[in-house]
Amino acid sequence: METILGRRSLDLDLNELTDRLTNYNRVILDLGTGDGKFAFHHARTFPSHFVIGVDACRENLREHSRLKLPNALFIIANAQDLPNELNGLISHITINFPWGSLLESVLAGDPKLMCRLESISSSFTQIDVRLNGGALAEQGWALEAGARKIYDNLLQASSQMKTPVMLNAQALRNFPSTWAKRLAFGRDPHAIQLSGCI
Repeated sequence: METILGRRSLDLDLNELTDRLTNYNRVILDLGTGDGKFAFHHARTFPSHFVIGVDACRENLREHSRLKLPNALFIIANAQDLPNELNGLISHITINFPWGSLLESVLAGDPKLMCRLESISSSFTQIDVRLNGGALAEQGWALEAGARKIYDNLLQASSQMKTPVMLNAQALRNFPSTWAKRLAFGRDPHAIQLSGCI
């Protein structure tokens, strides 16, 4: 699988990945990680967790991928075509403020995406999806209606889903991602978090 470290692209095989994961009690996958700020922050805050940021756009990842942390890795891949090396390894999936093809896939309940999420999951993998109104509006959905659609799609693939939680401007300001900060100070400073287990 293709990983990135600053401007360098590096291939990593399953044996090398397994070596890197040794001694970490949780493996977090931030899908559609964007610039990687959330993944980097989580890795730095929780040194006992190994954090993998995945995004299809390598240019976005250059800054945070070059800041070497032993428990962080950035992979170049599409959400619908996650590397097989991740199968069965992930204990927590985050999808923070998706847009574009990733948002389209979760709205449609894309079987390919849902199948890959199930394949990479270990037992009782947690999933957190945070959605914002602006991205959903671009897809023709109101925030609550779009969140309900995605909730229903996740419920079909999950063993359980919790009650959705509204995120106000304060919650967005405190959330460690670039998009959360933009939303917090934008015209529509609220979002919804969906959480459950796969």
